[in-house]
Amino acid sequence: MVLAREAASRTGLHERLIFDALLQRERLGTTGVGAGIAVPHARLPGLEKMCAVFIRLDRAVDFDSVDERPVDLIFLVLSPETASGYHLKALSRVSHLLRDGRLCQDLRRTGDPALLHAILTGNCAPVAA
Repeated sequence: MVLAREAASRTGLHERLIFDALLQRERLGTTGVGAGIAVPHARLPGLEKMCAVFIRLDRAVDFDSVDERPVDLIFLVLSPETASGYHLKALSRVSHLLRDGRLCQDLRRTGDPALLHAILTGNCAPVAA
């Protein structure tokens, strides 16, 4: 529900609409892609533009991931209902980005929101251990 709440605050859509769409998508198959990463996603009626939310959890949670590992990095992607092509491109981009083990390690090392944004957008040097 935390993801839906955060996305609702950014999109103006009702939290329950977002939550139900994400739950419906999860019923088709897990979006827990492995290595502690999940990429929940949905296309929503009434959404005017794409929305992405990144959350790093302090404690990993069960996400029914393909590798059965708990998840601590969550990248939510929401798209307008009619934006199938853009939705698939965004998922591909996020998936490619999060396959980089070093980048994921950097995401796990920092709690600074500005630095997290910089890491995700490629505007940052690797984080020191």
